[in-house]
Amino acid sequence: MPKGLKETSSLIQISALAVEAGANTFTQREVELSLNPLDNEVFIVYAIDVNAGNPDLNANISSATFASVSTTSRATVGSIANSNVLGVAQHSIKNDGVSAVSFSEFAPETPTGMGLDYIGIISTSQFFIQLLGVNNLVAKDAEVRVYGVRARADSSIYAALVQSEVLSS
Repeated sequence: MPKGLKETSSLIQISALAVEAGANTFTQREVELSLNPLDNEVFIVYAIDVNAGNPDLNANISSATFASVSTTSRATVGSIANSNVLGVAQHSIKNDGVSAVSFSEFAPETPTGMGLDYIGIISTSQFFIQLLGVNNLVAKDAEVRVYGVRARADSSIYAALVQSEVLSS
């Protein structure tokens, strides 16, 4: 538990689904956490699962599905290089017209030996799922599960967390 924060709940799992508005169309879904800002309530994220739908196998063309989960709204699918992104999943099929090979990438991958006890803190009352398919025939989806606890922050830490989260967007 980070200093200056006090857990106010046991472990919570929040599951959500985002579906593309149409094939190959960037889509974002907001997931409400219903945090209480009057009590300086935050959500400490301990783990996250992001499952992006499989891309379509198309003759002579590569395809992909990209998904990310972020603490703030985004205009694109994020990567772990973005400070407001908690997790990503990418599935792709590379197709050269002769053969096709599939690839999958996921983050976060659990770092070992570092003693990390959480992966992020959400201080505004929602998180966001971004999704984009590329060269698919049908709309794709992303399933997300976030594991964490509600906590209360002291006033100065809460103000710093909210400002940091807002500035990272």
